[in-house]
Amino acid sequence: MLYKKIVFKGPKEVAIEESDIKSPSSGQILVKTLVTLVSTGTELTMLSGEVPKGSVWDQITKYPLTPGYSNCGIVQEVGEAVNEFKVGDRLMSSAPHAEYALVRADSALKAPESIASEEATFGTLAATVMNSVRLAHIKLGDSVVIVGMGILGQLASQFCRLCGGFPVIAVDLSETRLDVARKLGANVTLRSDRDDVPAKISALTKGRGADVVFEATGSQNLVSWELSLIRKQGRLILLSSPRGPSTLDFHDYVNWPSRIIVGTHASSHPTFETPYNPWTRKRNIELFFDLLKAGLVNVKDLITDKYRWTEAQAVYRKLLDPVGERLQVMGVILDFR
Repeated sequence: MLYKKIVFKGPKEVAIEESDIKSPSSGQILVKTLVTLVSTGTELTMLSGEVPKGSVWDQITKYPLTPGYSNCGIVQEVGEAVNEFKVGDRLMSSAPHAEYALVRADSALKAPESIASEEATFGTLAATVMNSVRLAHIKLGDSVVIVGMGILGQLASQFCRLCGGFPVIAVDLSETRLDVARKLGANVTLRSDRDDVPAKISALTKGRGADVVFEATGSQNLVSWELSLIRKQGRLILLSSPRGPSTLDFHDYVNWPSRIIVGTHASSHPTFETPYNPWTRKRNIELFFDLLKAGLVNVKDLITDKYRWTEAQAVYRKLLDPVGERLQVMGVILDFR
């Protein structure tokens, strides 16, 4: 039996191809996709082909590749040694944009009945942001600046607020994204092309500078500017994955003010729960689902676009527009039903 999947065949080249469906091996599940969420940062970087030679981006972008890692689907078949799932269960996993996918049972979670499939697809990115916020050590009253209000920035704003961050200051070029940030609880929103952001942050923090700044744009060119917004011994959190080298005077921007730069890639999740750090990727997703059910986190308002998955070529072509389309887009859902 054949199934179809989205494939990046080369830079800016999207196709839909067929593959054979395989039965799950021990510890695996065969999932039929309902909906997926496009990761506009990771996926568009890989599709663009505009990555520095020899970088990690270059090493992981090998065409052809099947993109996507935010999937909600229905279990079709379970392999040996799988006890926590049965045929018919609806689950969230890191399966790609494909009609069917094999996933490891230990990396998937059942989606609660009260949560829509579209919302469940945010689990992967929510866990990534939760991990980042934990590594930022946000405390009650910490002033937090988030630069870039796409999905990552919007989730960071909500999680930082839950941790006691105040004020939470959202910075972006897009008025649309800032409107959503205000609706979802950001205390202050600033347009980076219109407002004097450093002066506003200085005033809001009584001249101290921000305790924590999150880089959520993916632009390596903003790192020095973001560091300048931070107080002495404050923290810059790299939530995004900037592409390419940054020019930085480490003495003036880091050593002299003793600022801390923290990388928070999803791979820094602990593999297993321990008394010292119980917050694995899986446990963060469980918490995300609980927060959704409790109404403490909102991702419904982050969904800006829905398409039939067969429209993938046109969808990615729109998303590659660096100014017009990208600034208005956050959550892009592909429907496989």
